[in-house]
Amino acid sequence: MEKLRRVLSGQDDEEQGLTAQGTTMLWLPGGGMKLFAVFYTLGNIAALASTCFLMGPVKQLKKMFEPTRLIVTIIMLFSFILTLCAVFWWHKKGLAVLFCIMQFLAMTWYSLSYIPYARDAVMKCFTSCVG
Repeated sequence: MEKLRRVLSGQDDEEQGLTAQGTTMLWLPGGGMKLFAVFYTLGNIAALASTCFLMGPVKQLKKMFEPTRLIVTIIMLFSFILTLCAVFWWHKKGLAVLFCIMQFLAMTWYSLSYIPYARDAVMKCFTSCVG
C-alpha cells in the first residue's frame, strides 16, 4: 500500500520500466537511433522466428505468404529493410522512426490475422470511431 501511495504521489524513486529504458536509446548522442532501430528490428525478427517453434519454419513461411497475409508480410519485410537503410545508409532519423512505426503496425496486423475475426473487429471499431 505504501508503494502505491508513493507512485500516485509521484515520489517513486525506483527504476523506470523496460519500455522507458528502451526509448531512452533514441536520445543518446551519436548512435542512439542506430541502436534503437537495430534492436527494434532484430526484436521483431526474433518474434517472427519464435513462431517457427510452434509450427515449423516451412509451414510458417507458407502461412506468411498465404493470400490473406501476403500484403502485410511484404510491408513488414520491407519495413525491416527500410528501417535499417534509413539508419545506416540514408542517415535519416525521422524516416527510421516512421519505418519503426510501420513495423509496429504491420506486425500488429500480421498477428491479428491469426486470430479469427480479429481484423474484422478492429476494422469495425476503427470505422465506428472515425465515422
